[in-house]
Amino acid sequence: MPVTAIGPYEAHALDRQENFHGLQLVYLCWEKHLMFCAPFTFPLAPEMSFADFIEQVVKPSISQHPDAPRVDFGQAQWRLDDQAFIPNGAASLIENGIGHKSLLHLATPGLNGIAGTFN
Repeated sequence: MPVTAIGPYEAHALDRQENFHGLQLVYLCWEKHLMFCAPFTFPLAPEMSFADFIEQVVKPSISQHPDAPRVDFGQAQWRLDDQAFIPNGAASLIENGIGHKSLLHLATPGLNGIAGTFN
């Protein structure tokens, strides 16, 4: 059965950055650790340093995973919006090119989830 729209429909995305009171959404996926089945979503200040992001956001967020204590962030491999990325810990998120709704991928060589199951 055909459907006909009744007039123009205007959609306004509610996740625009101006709706987050100066914060931006940042997504984080920990590769090979599907105990966290979807990327984390964090509302963060663009001025937050990458080092603070690791200490104050990432570490507490992954702490319940058995692999978390063995993560060596000095050896971590990162992708930002599907491009290889080497973060500057002293620089802010925005200075590192991490913008609103950016997706970070964290790879931790040698850690493959619970008993190597990618969970």
